[in-house]
Amino acid sequence: MNQIIQINEHSKTPKYKQIIQSILTSIEKGDLKERDKLPSVNRLLIQFDISRDTVVKAYEELKEIGIIESVPGKGYYVKNIHLERKAKVFLLFNKLSAHKQIIYNAFANALGEQASIDFFIYHNNYRLFKEWILENKDRDYTHFVIIAHFLDGGADLKEVINQIPKQKLILLDKKIDGIIGEYAAVYQDFEKDIYNALTEALDLLQKYQKIKIIFPEYSYHAREILTGFKRFCSEYAFDFRIVSDIEQEPIAKQEVYINLMEDDLVILIKKVKNLGYKVGKDVGIISYNETPLKEILLNGITVVSTDFEKLGETAARMVLENGREHIANPFYLVVRNSL
Repeated sequence: MNQIIQINEHSKTPKYKQIIQSILTSIEKGDLKERDKLPSVNRLLIQFDISRDTVVKAYEELKEIGIIESVPGKGYYVKNIHLERKAKVFLLFNKLSAHKQIIYNAFANALGEQASIDFFIYHNNYRLFKEWILENKDRDYTHFVIIAHFLDGGADLKEVINQIPKQKLILLDKKIDGIIGEYAAVYQDFEKDIYNALTEALDLLQKYQKIKIIFPEYSYHAREILTGFKRFCSEYAFDFRIVSDIEQEPIAKQEVYINLMEDDLVILIKKVKNLGYKVGKDVGIISYNETPLKEILLNGITVVSTDFEKLGETAARMVLENGREHIANPFYLVVRNSL
């Protein structure tokens, strides 16, 4: 039964769902046949060191959809082996921030019951990213949906990604140079997006004397953001500065700040408040990536952001339709009181 039911301790997918998927996969592969007996609840909870409720929940859900049945005093048996083939998705995120949660929820909701998801997080660590890919590339996943953002490393990224069958690959958020073959991508056009958003905010920006973008030296953010930022400032004759450490940066009136990291936003707001400056009048703030908190913080923080919900929904559509397009995700400016 070790080959039939598998539980990955590192997966973010709930263990009861892993049990369900293991049984469905075993049925599809012919390892489980009609009237085969499943391992007992007690056996699984001892073998995998999980709770009784976890196993019971998995078995009860399989009963509800007519895949297994329980025989009083004897246990659980396979009842139906005629399954509709569902997509099985390997989903790999760099972290689970507020906006990544939006992507995940939109993706999972759009897939509904038409696919199962094994969800992994590599915490911006390229070594762990590479490990997850190489360990899972030959498993029976129908799709590999991947976000590739790292603090360092990644010199052999294209070689690692190219080991995934391209008909199964969907890149999210960021395109990767050197990927061979036809594959799907839903991405941000970082240089174009920041340039267009700042151009849209031009009238409001002109009341400030200097634009500063907070871009930490060690950041997983795409450096194309800086390219688009500098192009905008050059074309519209803005004095600008790239700030690597907001903690050490002096704050002056008539400056506007663009922040990418949530922690930097907190530090910036504290410094502005300690100086007695008024946000939106003395100092402007534009924050990268929309979150619900930014709608109410300081009566509204202006944001430039991709549409995270749309990104998740488009990725789900590509899974269900086996799409191969490269689609630039919508990007927008939301003006609030901080500008």
